[in-house]
Amino acid sequence: MLPTPNLDDRRFQDLVDDAKRMVQRRCPEWTDHNVSDPGVTLIETVAFMADELFYRLNRVPDRLYVAFLDLLGVTLHPAGAATVDVTMWLSAPQPETVVVPEGTESATQRGEGEEPVVFATTAELRIPPRSLAHVLTQRPGGEPVPHDEQLSFREPFPVFADVPQLDDVLLLGLDDAAPSCVVVLRFDSDVQGVGVDPRHPPIVWEAWDGRSWVSCDVDSDGTGGLNRPGDVVLHVPATHTAHVLADRRAGWLRCRVVPPDTDYTGYSASPTVREASAFTIGGTVAAIHAATVEDEVVGLSEGTYAQVFPLEHGPVVAGPPLVLEVAAGPGWDTWTEVDSFAGHEPDDQVFRVDRAAGELHLAPAVREPDGTLRAYGAVPPKGAPMRLPRYRTGGGPDGNVAPGTIQVLRGAVPFVDRVSNRRAAVGGVAAENVDEAKERGPLALRVRDRAVTTEDYEEIARGATTGVARVRAVAAGDGADAGAVRVLVVPTAVPDAAGMLRFEDLVPPADTLAAIAEHLDDRRPVGARVLVEPPFYQGVTVVARLSPRPRADVALLATEAERALYRYFDPLTGGPDGDGWPFGRPVQAGEVYAVLQRLSGTELVEDVKLFAADPITGRRGEAVQRIDLDKHALVFSFRHQVRVAKR
Repeated sequence: MLPTPNLDDRRFQDLVDDAKRMVQRRCPEWTDHNVSDPGVTLIETVAFMADELFYRLNRVPDRLYVAFLDLLGVTLHPAGAATVDVTMWLSAPQPETVVVPEGTESATQRGEGEEPVVFATTAELRIPPRSLAHVLTQRPGGEPVPHDEQLSFREPFPVFADVPQLDDVLLLGLDDAAPSCVVVLRFDSDVQGVGVDPRHPPIVWEAWDGRSWVSCDVDSDGTGGLNRPGDVVLHVPATHTAHVLADRRAGWLRCRVVPPDTDYTGYSASPTVREASAFTIGGTVAAIHAATVEDEVVGLSEGTYAQVFPLEHGPVVAGPPLVLEVAAGPGWDTWTEVDSFAGHEPDDQVFRVDRAAGELHLAPAVREPDGTLRAYGAVPPKGAPMRLPRYRTGGGPDGNVAPGTIQVLRGAVPFVDRVSNRRAAVGGVAAENVDEAKERGPLALRVRDRAVTTEDYEEIARGATTGVARVRAVAAGDGADAGAVRVLVVPTAVPDAAGMLRFEDLVPPADTLAAIAEHLDDRRPVGARVLVEPPFYQGVTVVARLSPRPRADVALLATEAERALYRYFDPLTGGPDGDGWPFGRPVQAGEVYAVLQRLSGTELVEDVKLFAADPITGRRGEAVQRIDLDKHALVFSFRHQVRVAKR
């Protein structure tokens, strides 16, 4: 049996008390509030009638409650489809560009009693052949020095200074840019860079994107930090752009010396390179957990208002507006999807899609008091065919698969050998149910699609797009410029197996920020400026020393301790309440003691140090016991280190 909705929980005495308080404010000369007063008798009579009305109102069944929500324009949110970047690996380097068509499907392995989770690429992927054209070295503050001639004669040269310094750079120029490609850099190197742990070399790989150097993901480093012959496999970002450097135009990549981790040391001598080459071995493209339906004929228009056409494949996943094509003579007219028909003129070629129900709605008409019909959009001519060129169906939380689980390439793609996903798929959300819509209804009624208070901005921003985990609105004078409202957006992100979040995953994509800004722009007060951006993240590094309990697994305890720290200092799911680190809350060493002491293998937390860190440059400050955050900043875990040693 469905629970009875409690639309108004006020009772008889509550109504009487409210009325008497209003009398005191509005009519202070009325001082006799005893039950013998005729005015109080009238108040109690009205309260009794209202109490009876509330009782009947609370008996309204859910079906009518949903109808009330529909009158308010509250419809169920559709399922959100998970997205992920999949890497297509070539069987071998190819002399010509390999094209992976849009819509290429890949899936997880079929489990016992489980269907595979299928993803389809959302764009065409081109994997061009690339080779190494130029090699330069550059000292901090110096000019690039070419080494092309030395490489041609296989003469070894030092990659960095004799004693490598921070920001020493090795520059590698491909014959052209390789956006979204997997590039293999092959080195024949002499072992000279002593003093480093080959598993944790103090270097980073970066690519030029036209404005700055951006980080490249390292799939594997068989050279151990350029200390032995081997391959470095890099995932080049999609923004990689050719650039002129030292009078040489190339798609530039670079290897830069950075400060080593606390547990490791830097180079005491420079590696040397005798021979180097490069080639592409794969590419990365976005994929979505949804099936694409193309050229579906919706039906024939009856030439009347408020027509509803069910789609063959529902529900429709959340995403950009759809396009409807209506036959008009020898061609097709393009109609535009809108959220609401309100404010549209009779000639506007618009339609609405109830994505949760999988239905297409044409414009309604309302009869005015004078008897005329007021249309809120155009109606296709009677008998006109209508079709949807493309929409996606599916989605749901099943698409949030872990890293490395997409392994099956469905269908043959020439020269593509296998597929994989380096990151977890995110964004898969179940369709909203009636109970959730009932909770959202009062908020929608209060906001009324107009952003006035900071709470209004936050509520509207959450409904603008999918993939948003947290939103915080900052009013003018509270961290925003005069006349402006800052809307801080934290996207959804999934940690890796060690519990770590990538800093790049906490920066919302540009299209997400643009969608929220456009959505708020139509709902803000005149004169208010809206700035949509990510919050400031304060990097925090915890260095701790533990004593284990007797017979405790030392290595396991260290791993569990680091995972617990990443989990607690998490901007999405961390903090004291487990719903994300509170904005502006300082980080204190005492909390770290409490987190680590709760672990089952911990005998004693010997020492804790906190370091403020820059997650972009990797630089750390001095050891402190408290790190203060800006009022609207969040914490970000940056390379925690835990040592476990028996006393």
